[in-house]
Amino acid sequence: MNALIPHLPALQVVVPLVAAPLCLLAGRGGLAWIIAFLAAAFATVTAALLAYQTLHHGPISYEMGGWAPPWGIEYVVDTANAFILLLVAGIGTVVLIFCHASVGKEIRAGNHHLFYCMYTLCLTGLLGIAITGDAFNVFVFLEISSLSSYALIALGGQRKALTAAFQYLIMGTIGATFFLIGVGLLYMMTGTLNMADLQTRIPALQDSRPVLAAFAFITVGLALKAALFPLHLWLPNAYAFAPSAVSAFIAATATKVSLYVLLRFTFTLFGAEFAFGDLPLHWVLLVPAVIAMFAGSFSAIFQRDIKRMLAYSSVAQIGYITLAIAIANPAGVQAAMIHIFNHGLMKAALFCAMGCIFYRIGSTRIDQMAGLGRQMPWTFAAIVAGGLSLLGVPLTAGFISKWYLVQAALQSDLWWLVVLIVLSSMLALVYVWRLVEALYFKDPVPGREGVAEAPLSMLLPTLLLAGGNIYFGLDTRLPVAMTENAANLLLRGQAW
Repeated sequence: MNALIPHLPALQVVVPLVAAPLCLLAGRGGLAWIIAFLAAAFATVTAALLAYQTLHHGPISYEMGGWAPPWGIEYVVDTANAFILLLVAGIGTVVLIFCHASVGKEIRAGNHHLFYCMYTLCLTGLLGIAITGDAFNVFVFLEISSLSSYALIALGGQRKALTAAFQYLIMGTIGATFFLIGVGLLYMMTGTLNMADLQTRIPALQDSRPVLAAFAFITVGLALKAALFPLHLWLPNAYAFAPSAVSAFIAATATKVSLYVLLRFTFTLFGAEFAFGDLPLHWVLLVPAVIAMFAGSFSAIFQRDIKRMLAYSSVAQIGYITLAIAIANPAGVQAAMIHIFNHGLMKAALFCAMGCIFYRIGSTRIDQMAGLGRQMPWTFAAIVAGGLSLLGVPLTAGFISKWYLVQAALQSDLWWLVVLIVLSSMLALVYVWRLVEALYFKDPVPGREGVAEAPLSMLLPTLLLAGGNIYFGLDTRLPVAMTENAANLLLRGQAW
């Protein structure tokens, strides 16, 4: 075991990458799920060990193949990306438990091994994006996660899933192309792709047009991948028509990883003084973020399909994260990182709960859910926990996110932003209450009086995720410690 410890950064990506084709070769039966679960569980343990190492002993640098950077590819782990690795791997593992019964219900039996192959590839891509210290490698892993996501969405039972996957493919390809053009311009000007090397060379070239263009291309590309308003058009259909397990996994991780990369490139490679001082990135991010907070919530209120409602809610929540980035002070960066983590927990819990309901009634339309709260009390409890966290009620993880965001706004004398944050949170109360009212205060649909809870393999991970929303609202030591350290590293530009 001791021989493996120095190679944990490489194993973080290599193990799920190798597991993906093994899932494909496993063929029909439960072997593909076992391989995928073991790989994800290993990734979670590895992420936890890396998080402990970085929090207590500082950043880790790993030279792939023994080639010293900047000539070789370097993996770098610090508290910022260790936090993201922990979120992605942890959510990926819990959702895989949920998958065992959910996939059997929603995906044709002959495609199960394809599903687990694509799921593991998507997990590999997201982990790789977070851990790599090479700018071009970010693009490579971005494409691995995106291409597998398109396939996962297309496996949905509805024909609209194909349209949603195609729309996501077009928008995702545009975003990836913008990002690649930006990286290419940086390479043209600096002659390197290593991020630590780029960090030292970019300041001398910040006034050049290619570097300015690179910054613009990278920012727009990542904003599209993160579904920042008004570049969010791919997101509602992708979340609504994907299989339940895919919605839970992608909603909790994919856009969050893109936001992390935006944080990393903005603060570490280009620097806060350049992005928010020399360039007007503050307003470029702040205005769409505020619009997203209200437009996403307004759209959610009028949705009849709850998965689509949660998708528009994600647009609003991404607005909160982007708003925190736009504030560009230590509290703002910390608030962004905390909400990336907490929102991942919220949406994973809520989408899994919708998966439990879909398993029993074959629908996530609000008019078909009447009275189910009394028949599926544990699922209803998970929805209430996730909904309260989404609102930012005290003693939930969502409250911690809003608290740090409000503090960040007040530290920058942006008191009017506090008013907007509170008002937009009140809108969330409307659509969360619509769901609670339908589930608990309406009579069951005729002929649907005997609905039972979903299988334990679906219910337990749902309750675990919902419980995480309560636990991290009460015990904030881990996320606060890691995000405070991460914010200081990012703002000082010392992480890479």
